[in-house]
Amino acid sequence: MNTTANGQASEVGTIGNEGVVGLPIVLGDDRAPTSVYIQVPGAGLRMKATLFKKVLARSASMRTVMLHYAHAFFNQVAQSAACNQFHSIDQRCCRWLLMTHDRMQSDQFLLTQEFLAMMLGVQRTGVTAAAGALQRAGLIRYKYGNVTIIDRRALMRRSCECYGVSKKEFDRLLGSRALRKVRSGRM
Repeated sequence: MNTTANGQASEVGTIGNEGVVGLPIVLGDDRAPTSVYIQVPGAGLRMKATLFKKVLARSASMRTVMLHYAHAFFNQVAQSAACNQFHSIDQRCCRWLLMTHDRMQSDQFLLTQEFLAMMLGVQRTGVTAAAGALQRAGLIRYKYGNVTIIDRRALMRRSCECYGVSKKEFDRLLGSRALRKVRSGRM
C-alpha cells in the first residue's frame, strides 16, 4: 500500500503464497516507502533479512527465482496503475477478487468492504455497489466481510484484461515450467 500525506491509501501490489515481502533486499536495498497489510487470514513464514541476504549470496537459483518474482511483481504494479486509471470500479473489483482467490486455498475468504475500498482506492459506497452487482449476477456471495467466489469464469469475463495480463506474467516467470528451468540451470 502507498499512503499519501493526507492519510489516503491505495493498493500498489498484491502478495500472497507466491511471493515475498522484502524485494528491496533482493534488489540490494534495505527499505521501501510502502506499507504491507495482511488482508485475509492465513499463515506465512518469516526470515531475518540478514539470513535472506546470505541465502541469496550463496544460491544462484534462489537469486534467479527472486529476480523473476520481482519482475512479475513490478509488472503487476504497473498493470495496477493502468487499471486504476482506465477501468471501472466493477472491473477492478473483479480483478482484485480474482487475484485474492488465486492466492487462497478456498473459494471463501474474509474481506471487509472497508479493506476492499482501500485496496481499490475508492469510497466504501463504491465497493458496496460493485460487490452488490457481482452478488446479484451470481458471481460472488458477500456477507459480513465473508466473500465466496461462486462463478470464477464469469468473474474473469467481467474483469478487465489486467487480471489476465498479470496472471500470464506470473505464470511465465514463476510457473512450474519456469521453476524447472531454474532448477536445471537452463535459464
